[in-house]
Amino acid sequence: MLSATMLARTALSRGITAQHLCKNVTLYMNELTATGSGSPTTKPLMLMLPWLGSRPQAVDKYCEIYFRTGFDVIVVESEVKDFLWPRWGLDRGKTLLDLLLSDRFMSRPLLVHAFSIGGYTFAQLLVHMSHDQEKYQEFANRIKGQVYDSLVVGSLEQMATGLGKTVFPRFETLIKQISLLYFTIFKTQTVDHFNSSIDVFWNNPVRAPALMFFCENDVMSHAQTVEKLIDYWKKHGMDVSVKKWEDSTHAAHLRRYRKMSGVRFCQVFNGRRCTTSPERNQRLRWEEALSFFGKEEDR
Repeated sequence: MLSATMLARTALSRGITAQHLCKNVTLYMNELTATGSGSPTTKPLMLMLPWLGSRPQAVDKYCEIYFRTGFDVIVVESEVKDFLWPRWGLDRGKTLLDLLLSDRFMSRPLLVHAFSIGGYTFAQLLVHMSHDQEKYQEFANRIKGQVYDSLVVGSLEQMATGLGKTVFPRFETLIKQISLLYFTIFKTQTVDHFNSSIDVFWNNPVRAPALMFFCENDVMSHAQTVEKLIDYWKKHGMDVSVKKWEDSTHAAHLRRYRKMSGVRFCQVFNGRRCTTSPERNQRLRWEEALSFFGKEEDR
């Protein structure tokens, strides 16, 4: 039976149906657009990993972007316990990987969109892939694009700050201090695993074009570290598109600056500059979809 949250999302658009696949994983099937070949097994699939504590109404708007551009969407919600005890997060990563390799999805091209701590959730999937890259190479090739919005990167203190801001904002300072103490006591089970996951993420086994959104005033996403990651990926042959703002909001760049975001989406997903594309309306489709966020700031 669908939960209230799922029912709310199901009502996003006519022609969208929802199916609960496993804990915190929901498939939203878009029946509004047909695939070019007429086969649902080749229809593109968006793997969306929202930020911690995301509200259904906010995630709905991001889903709408992809519904209107022809995708089905799998939403994978993160839990704080998977971050606080990474072994559980690693188990969830394996469950998700097995799901995407199942007969139902194994032939479908994928796009990944990870917000904030959703990048950590995706990194757990990458850890399993890194253990046997030959086995998972075909899966890696299915991923045609990856979007990272407000990655939680930087120092351990910034990770603790992120927990305070998202779990109990009213007690942010207290949660931050408790988190730092917890990470110190359980260093082997937490910090050491974080470092291993970060190393895998930097040496990402997925080589598809990447799109990075970040800003300089985000206390949970260290801009200089993000820039170092981008430079590292570029030096190792990855095609990385970037949009950085001096002032923006964590995991809300698309809402604040939707027109610029639409151009970047077009560049990555079309695999070329949209100004040279014979199908200019593709960019307009992205911009129209992004209009669901309302009025943007002109920057």
